[in-house]
Amino acid sequence: MADVRSLPVPDGLEGERIDAALARLFGLSRSRAADVIAAGDVFLDGSPVSKSDRVHGGAWLEVTLPPPPTAPVAVPEPVPGMTILYEDEDIVVVNKPIGVAAHPTTGWTGPTVIGGLLGTGHTVATSGAAERQGIVHRLDANTTGCMVVAKSEVAYSRLKRAFKEREIEKRYHALVQGHPDPFRGTVDAPIDRHPSGNGKFAVVAGGKPSVTHYDTIEAFRAASLLDINLETGRTHQIRVHMSALRHPCVGDLLYGADPTLSARLGLTRQWLHARRLAFEHPTHGERVEFESAYPADLERALEIVRAES
Repeated sequence: MADVRSLPVPDGLEGERIDAALARLFGLSRSRAADVIAAGDVFLDGSPVSKSDRVHGGAWLEVTLPPPPTAPVAVPEPVPGMTILYEDEDIVVVNKPIGVAAHPTTGWTGPTVIGGLLGTGHTVATSGAAERQGIVHRLDANTTGCMVVAKSEVAYSRLKRAFKEREIEKRYHALVQGHPDPFRGTVDAPIDRHPSGNGKFAVVAGGKPSVTHYDTIEAFRAASLLDINLETGRTHQIRVHMSALRHPCVGDLLYGADPTLSARLGLTRQWLHARRLAFEHPTHGERVEFESAYPADLERALEIVRAES
């Protein structure tokens, strides 16, 4: 049965684009809201709308909502290049390769960390949503490096709390364009979805608090190698904050990187690597530390900029 909603537009949405208003009212993504509008399932005061139309308080909104998407399921299959850095009864720490998501989503059909673990006989905690069981933090599909997954329920709850309380040390290395000034600093700028609704994120007033600390390890003619310590863990946080400083990660075309430099270095993704994880073990409490070496594409690009300098 169709889910038809009929209601007045709240005064607080006065002047909003209709796609943004639908997203806020019904918990849809902007792209999902645009699809509903394009299907002719949205009427404002009895008239069909386009996604760029604006709403005004008190106007009567009628929407036929689509059924919720079916939750994706991890496919148990080995992931080439994904190696185990450490494993015990409670946790497994993997070295995640390029092109692998943490868990399945409605927009991702490629390999996942969860599928790779299940496909090689490893167990994961059953806590969490069905498609992300055991996942306590994530890396972008094209960001490589250290990632911890919970195997026991106790580890899951304690690691989730530790990430929330910012008790996990997360160190990344990023090769960024140019030379940040100062060489060492902090970016404290809120992040939320980009207003364009194109899948990007941006520094947005009223967004989620986001704090990134960076320090220059090595400076080259065209780029700088940074050590980055995340205080928060927002989606695309490093990429957004470096772009906001006008020093995007080399190879990160989505966030403004120079395509000529990226091509010269042979990069097809952002130069960003989860170098180190350190935390108190969720069951025995001793501090554990893990490091991941640079993968071949990042190492090769680094050698080129070093040689050119």
